[in-house]
Amino acid sequence: MIEQLIAAARAGVEERRSRTPLADLESRLPGRGDDRPFSEALVRPGLSVIAEFKRRSPSAGEISATATVAEQVGAYERGGAAALSVLTDELHFGGSLEDLRVARAASSLPILRKDFIVDPYQLYEAAVNGADAVLLIARALDDDELGELYVGARGLDLDCLVEVHDAEELERALQLDVDVIGINNRNLEQGTVDVATTYELMPDVPAGKTVVAESGISARVELEELERVGVDAVLIGSALMGAADPEALARELTAADEGTREHHLP
Repeated sequence: MIEQLIAAARAGVEERRSRTPLADLESRLPGRGDDRPFSEALVRPGLSVIAEFKRRSPSAGEISATATVAEQVGAYERGGAAALSVLTDELHFGGSLEDLRVARAASSLPILRKDFIVDPYQLYEAAVNGADAVLLIARALDDDELGELYVGARGLDLDCLVEVHDAEELERALQLDVDVIGINNRNLEQGTVDVATTYELMPDVPAGKTVVAESGISARVELEELERVGVDAVLIGSALMGAADPEALARELTAADEGTREHHLP
């Protein structure tokens, strides 16, 4: 599955590059707009929630065909989310770069472009279409590619969420000295999800790194347990997209109604 997704991402880049040369994207960089630091939003007091917009996924199928970007991200922001994640993969997730632009206009939160980033061209796409950060998936990139994309993103003032799933991928991310590490509880090859992945890898993450737990998280009690072991943020998509009242669920997850963002630990 992961190989098919990567191949599709590469083909998509070539198709878009044929329509919009890199020089056109570079010419649009000066008009990017206000700076919204993604990484800073993840280390404020309390466990931060990155709320995701996605219409469907290969594992879950159709999640919400009727949700609109503006309404959904507005609900997330009112519900206390610290940042947004927007899927831009069209073939498998029903997303687009237009979704990024709409989210940017509808919310003041920093935005992660979530896609299979495999080419520096996509970094420029992200920068000019409203993203403040990009997802780099260790499983999808070799060391040279990961390093090139990480340095390239930082050169465009894009933060990076570097995603890992096992100890080997974590070591690769640490060798690159990345700031924000995403631990994906989903095995991208098998499609299985096990939140224990985060707990298993956390002891190997050095102090000072920002850690985001991804996949399989849907309840406040899970957030509290993750916070206890040192996780800084969680990325939640399917649960919020499938909720009848996404704002209410976001409030529950972020404990927004408690009137404070301070840690609730004893």
